Amino acid sequence: MTTSNPLKETTGTIVLAGAGKMGGAMLTGWLSQGLDAKRVAVIEPYPSAEISALTPKGLRLNPAAKEIGAADTLVVALKPQSFREAGPDLKRFAGPATLVVSIMAGMPIAAIAQACGGSVVRAMPNTPAAIGCGITVAVAANNVSAAQRGVADALLRATGSVEWVDDESLMDAVTAVSGSGPAYIFLLAEELARAGVAAGLPQELATKLARETVAGSGELLRRSSEASATLRQNVTSPGGTTAAALEVLMGPDGLQSLMTRAVAAATKRSRELAK
Repeated sequence: MTTSNPLKETTGTIVLAGAGKMGGAMLTGWLSQGLDAKRVAVIEPYPSAEISALTPKGLRLNPAAKEIGAADTLVVALKPQSFREAGPDLKRFAGPATLVVSIMAGMPIAAIAQACGGSVVRAMPNTPAAIGCGITVAVAANNVSAAQRGVADALLRATGSVEWVDDESLMDAVTAVSGSGPAYIFLLAEELARAGVAAGLPQELATKLARETVAGSGELLRRSSEASATLRQNVTSPGGTTAAALEVLMGPDGLQSLMTRAVAAATKRSRELAK
């Protein structure tokens, strides 16, 4: 029994504007799932060696707009600040029927449509996309057809799971939770290692313990059907060492308060990027 590949079933030229870490991760995901490199054109003034190495396979790197014309799909993987300058140039690759998929933080659908035209899907992936374990949340403009939404879903799903929302105003909080979230987890590993050193562990051992504990716990959480609170409780014996630590972390000025303030700050900044 053969399984269909939605990505391979898409047609037409895909222009990827921006091939940095996230754009490059998406491209890697597309190609690993069987997308023909000949269908992709990359607009990137400073391409990595990995991107340049794909040109013998047919990938078009920084082609002139007249060579491409209006692409079937334009994926915008630029920083919002760069988009304000590059947006008008990208319009040359987009026609009325072009699907425009943006993964820019804070940039609203209206601004993308004004700059590029086409039918816009706004999406927010996160950096685990680099290993195919990302999660992306997407919202579509009213003029995005069911077929275009399917193309966008296939492109985004190449780097992990995808959730769709109908309310664009949720995207700022999405950016704060999952878009920026990996940095919070990395900080947890960083500070857990630092605390281990303060408690007397050698630096190398403390770092390994912190990294493996965070990574292993994340994988356990991913595989388990139980709520994170239940998994936490399963580790916590009454009056034990974990309970003593959680009294600090769950206190009035503990992790809940800190995380609420952190997500609120990131949400606020996401909204500011749209201005």
